[in-house]
Amino acid sequence: MNETTAGLSDAVADWLPRRTWRSDQWRAEALATRKDGQRISVVIPARNEERTIGAIVTTVCECLMRTVPLVDELIVVDSRSTDTTAATAAAAGATVVAQDDVLPALEPMNGKGDALWKGLAASTGDIVAFIDGDLRDFSARFVTGLLGPLLTQPGVSYVKGFYQRPLVDGGGVDRDGGGRVTELVARPLLDFYWPDLAGFVQPLAGEYAGRRDVLAGVPFVVDYGVEVGHLIDLLHAYGLDALGQVDLGVRLHRHQPNHRLGHMSAQILLTVLNRLENTGRVIGATPPSTTLAQFLTDDEPATGSDAGPGGGQVAGLGRRLVLTRMSPAERPPLTTVEQAQP
Repeated sequence: MNETTAGLSDAVADWLPRRTWRSDQWRAEALATRKDGQRISVVIPARNEERTIGAIVTTVCECLMRTVPLVDELIVVDSRSTDTTAATAAAAGATVVAQDDVLPALEPMNGKGDALWKGLAASTGDIVAFIDGDLRDFSARFVTGLLGPLLTQPGVSYVKGFYQRPLVDGGGVDRDGGGRVTELVARPLLDFYWPDLAGFVQPLAGEYAGRRDVLAGVPFVVDYGVEVGHLIDLLHAYGLDALGQVDLGVRLHRHQPNHRLGHMSAQILLTVLNRLENTGRVIGATPPSTTLAQFLTDDEPATGSDAGPGGGQVAGLGRRLVLTRMSPAERPPLTTVEQAQP
């Protein structure tokens, strides 16, 4: 341990330099020679991303499928979009599947995590990489960076991306201000209860990849708790040394308003509380409420997930009360579902 990592556990101080890489360490051509017969799938969950999905799909298809045979399958999971997301992705070259058409016998669920789980079920790759559908200025390095450790580093089973996330506000730019939920909610919780995960720069990053058997062996929280749930579950199942992270450069994407960040934070907190209870570390006398109360100003539009009772003006406050039912639901490990299918 050196002065830089003093205060971290010995395990994390040892892990950081060995399991942290940069995306520019690998070129697609070199990685393609390391596949050794493995199929690689890229899965993109997308809901109303017509402005960005076409460029992402085009880049993957052109750079990593046609020019270099690195990626074998590109799937866009259309998560009930009301715009042209599905048509745009298909025209650019992706295989598009509707979220509700995958394993249709199962009860429909809402949320990003469910779309990811359905994408895993629809894919055939031995290695599966997940990419968010709202990225701007997308580069193939997002995919090659995630695949690099899985194809070249024995013992690595899951790779998380991290990046610089500029936040543009009022004409100014906060160089790395885009990770507000990470810094205010996720990181403190993980550092306190799972200190072995303290070395992950962005534990909530939507870009990550893993071996199929590893991803199919853990549950997927159906909403925004999916990423933090993965890290906790994979740490328990495989140990810290099976996990890695890659610097993907700069990530530009659509930023969410504060009430949506509140929704994400609440889901992450519910997921953490669930994992603490499941492992017997925190036992509550009563279960937590799953209703999130938020007060929105007139110029702050509610989104589709702000459904629930309320929504009217509150006398004397000049604000709308919006109550959102938060669900701790999760999809079980995919392997258990596949084994039960006829």
